[in-house]
Amino acid sequence: GTAVRENIGRALKGRRDKVLIQGHIGSVEKGDQYHRTRDVAVCRQYFENLLRSLKTDYIDFGMMFFIDTEEDYKGAFETEYIDYVLKLKEEGKIRAIGASSHNPKTAAKVVETGVIDLLMFALNPAYDMLASDTALEDAMEGKLDPSEYQTINPERYHLYQLCESRSVAITTMKTLGAGKLLSPDFSPFQKPLTVAQCIHYALTRPAVVSTLIGCSTREHVLEAVNYLNLSDEERDFSETIKAGRGSLSGQCMYCNHCLPCPAEIDIAATLRLLDIASLDTGNIPEGVRRQYSALENTAAACIECGNCEERCPFDVPVMEHMHRAVELFGS
Repeated sequence: GTAVRENIGRALKGRRDKVLIQGHIGSVEKGDQYHRTRDVAVCRQYFENLLRSLKTDYIDFGMMFFIDTEEDYKGAFETEYIDYVLKLKEEGKIRAIGASSHNPKTAAKVVETGVIDLLMFALNPAYDMLASDTALEDAMEGKLDPSEYQTINPERYHLYQLCESRSVAITTMKTLGAGKLLSPDFSPFQKPLTVAQCIHYALTRPAVVSTLIGCSTREHVLEAVNYLNLSDEERDFSETIKAGRGSLSGQCMYCNHCLPCPAEIDIAATLRLLDIASLDTGNIPEGVRRQYSALENTAAACIECGNCEERCPFDVPVMEHMHRAVELFGS
């Protein structure tokens, strides 16, 4: 509400230039509940109120709010709403355009417009195993049968790879699955994850640059920030999600559990770039090629010792993928 925004505004005093702010365009309050609207007059009223409450004259990321369905997409991109958003950027009231979504199909369509620089997306290891049309509210409320959690949803991974290939950054929400992933009673895995493991999973997905953690106490904040002080072993999520109720066999989780590599190849980074390049092998983005070339040791350095495959918790055919990377990127 307004009081929260005004408190944030006071906290920003004297340090506005050190903070990046996401502000929704189209999120409104009705009876202490939030709703979404594409009515430009209403959007303008709430956006200008946001600026006043935060005591700033610009928002870093103007977020097109809640684009999940085809109806949401049309309401955002086929009405005067998109004109208003573009005008805000032209006037410097927002520095970049973003969008929030929970649906990988619709989110991919938004990314493909070329309009956005940032996608705010619901992402965690449990959601990544759900079908695209599953209601995330059901997952958050523990209503889903364990059989609903299968293998990694290819549409979700396609979205992450698409974002990286289009230079669209992802910031994640629902990182802890409303706390369900931390609970032995509600987690879809055989044991709960830690806050650090959830954060690490999100930050190791393609295109993800930041992750948002829902905090209601000071202790929650400290636990999240402590991620920066933890060892790789304490952040590692691979064994927990491997023991889940679905099959992840053969799919790289970018966890780097396969290291150390005697050829000093960053295997997770190499396979992440390979996955993105495989989306369209005839049109590999130049940025992806540059990232591959910048690797200290590319796939061509692989000596096929097989150590990585012995260590991999997900039975990824790493050596086969290294051959494929050389084919696509060259030696």
